[in-house]
Amino acid sequence: IAGASAYSREWDYARIRRVADEIGAIFMVDMAHPAGLIAAGLLDNPVKYAHIVTSTTHKTLRGPRGGIILMGKDFPNPWGKTTPKGEVKMMSALLDSAVFPGTQGGPLEHVIAAKAVAFGEALAPEFKTYQKQVKQNAAVMAQAFMDKGYKIISGGTDNHSMLVDLRTKFPDLTGKVAEKALVAADITTNKNMVPFDTRSAFQTSGLRFGTPAITTRGLKEDKMPWIVDLIDEVLQQPESDATITRVREEVNREMNQHPLFAW
Repeated sequence: IAGASAYSREWDYARIRRVADEIGAIFMVDMAHPAGLIAAGLLDNPVKYAHIVTSTTHKTLRGPRGGIILMGKDFPNPWGKTTPKGEVKMMSALLDSAVFPGTQGGPLEHVIAAKAVAFGEALAPEFKTYQKQVKQNAAVMAQAFMDKGYKIISGGTDNHSMLVDLRTKFPDLTGKVAEKALVAADITTNKNMVPFDTRSAFQTSGLRFGTPAITTRGLKEDKMPWIVDLIDEVLQQPESDATITRVREEVNREMNQHPLFAW
């Protein structure tokens, strides 16, 4: 199984598939987080390699809350499950029956329609332009963090996201406290564990950031250092109401010029 929620690098799907074939395993990829970049052709497409690919339709794909299950090529199910006539069922049939009636009841037609709209948008040339900007913004943001002395896990990003290890700059600051302070300043982030974290998942030593939402609102590379400056200002004084208030006012003053869905 391949897939991650806080991994900022490209995956070597071909290598994993070779290993799966060598040991007779089924290779499944969950591409929920980078699906939009994959749809735009900016990251490798796991459907070419994996037996089964799952994804949400929100996140970088920018559609409604929901999911999809994909197969590049159908194959007989490896467990030998058969039809009443004794024919071996194809894997797609098992997936279909597992979804309905296995785990899902009445379909949500409005969500199905919204998925169609999102897929239509993903086929447009403008969607690739948008996703390129998402990647460019993320790269600039990651570098801005590193320029201020923060550690970015893996030293950069190939996609839309980055994981910041706070311990190099603020060894006593937990991700929980940092998240609370930034959210209070109207900067959306979430606490996240980092490799070799010495804190629990309820505290953490890291923060996860991404650029799809701010890119949708029309922000480009020139604003990424500004965002990092504001984040750094809050993290310097996470218990300061005055600092949080000042940053929140600046955030709202700027973002009032960038309505939702500007892109």
